Amino acid sequence: MKATAIYIRVSTIGQNEAGQRREVRKWLIGNGVPPDSVRWYVDKETGDTLDRPAFTELQQAIFGGEVGAVVVWRLDRLSRKLRDGINVLCDWCEKGLRVVSVTQQIDFSGTVGKMLAAVLLGVAEMEQETRRERQKAGIEAAKEAGLYRGRKSGTTKSTPDRAKKLLGRGLNHTEIATALGVSRRTVIRYLAAV
Repeated sequence: MKATAIYIRVSTIGQNEAGQRREVRKWLIGNGVPPDSVRWYVDKETGDTLDRPAFTELQQAIFGGEVGAVVVWRLDRLSRKLRDGINVLCDWCEKGLRVVSVTQQIDFSGTVGKMLAAVLLGVAEMEQETRRERQKAGIEAAKEAGLYRGRKSGTTKSTPDRAKKLLGRGLNHTEIATALGVSRRTVIRYLAAV
């Protein structure tokens, strides 16, 4: 029997996935799926790219025939990009996967589900762009008022040398990110700089 996979994503290491886990667990119990029988995939990465460790692992399990259903808290956890999200859903649906969004109460397996997915993914991308526009406008207003200091060029949350030392001890990028309290992408950037 194929496994049910749960995919959870938060954008940064400082964010907590507990709320998503709670809602997904309620859905699992309500649908007669024991929460300890599913596979959990959790990323602490941006939704702007599909290059995420747990997502890549999930994709491998799906295309290896190990997963029969994917449950997400909201569809935008898969992607904040319309094209990426639609491509992923189409690939999964063509494999016969059941894809469910818990909070949106939608099963994306059929034709209507695919149409709704396109709309929801488009809204997610629009929200992301709107958030960036507001941030840019706020920064511009602060600059005009002489209040914006920004982050000094070259400043980091941690030291790139520490990332290199942890890599030398055998830690992978995700483990280093957790140890330093930064994203995996930041670790990659740190390691490229030293």
